[in-house]
Amino acid sequence: MAVDAGAALPAADLLPVGPRANIPYRIVRLIGVPLLRLCFKFDVQGRENIPRPRGGNYVVIANHLNWLDEFALLLLFPVEPRLHFLADPTLLVTRRFQWWLVRTTGGYVPVVRERHGDNVLFKHVDDCLEVGGAVAIFPEGNYGAKEGELMQFHKGFAHFAIKAGVPVVPVALSGTKDLWFRKRIRVIVGPAISSAGQDPAALTDLAFHTISELMPAYSESPGPRLLRKQLTHLF
Repeated sequence: MAVDAGAALPAADLLPVGPRANIPYRIVRLIGVPLLRLCFKFDVQGRENIPRPRGGNYVVIANHLNWLDEFALLLLFPVEPRLHFLADPTLLVTRRFQWWLVRTTGGYVPVVRERHGDNVLFKHVDDCLEVGGAVAIFPEGNYGAKEGELMQFHKGFAHFAIKAGVPVVPVALSGTKDLWFRKRIRVIVGPAISSAGQDPAALTDLAFHTISELMPAYSESPGPRLLRKQLTHLF
């Protein structure tokens, strides 16, 4: 059933952005992080490359394979500056719990795919970075076809980072396409890429090659794959 985005969604300006983590956001992390660690085995490399909370804000980019990607970044990155994800609200409004969660925690910037060149979106991201919030973007724009492959990157993240004068933090995710209980998930954080003096095309190309090089070879270990269907399609 199609959703009329204009009628069903609040104005973007009603969704708060900022560097501070509100209480609902902290509660979600407090509950969600232990649950994720219970369900999956996270192997994280490059934690030292994550800018410290007092080191300023940034744009995070990562390859995109499944629903777990957003939660892996939330688990890994500091609670402040608060991460704001770009997501399509026309999907969220059909999922009441997720929409409530998004509206409550507020770490979110709405992207309606049909509204190409949406000035409200650009303003919302610019405002988020200007006040010190961090933004997480999956530049492929959709789930990748399979592990170890990258689709072409869109340039939006580069425009945002250059305009705000903030670095880009590249993250390579591996193991999140198909999920099962206690599966090993690899998260590799690369050194931050400066946006100073860059143009969007060059920064996009550099980011693509950086994540390509960070991404490890993928192989599935033998053993039981408990709850594979349920966890892979949980959201």
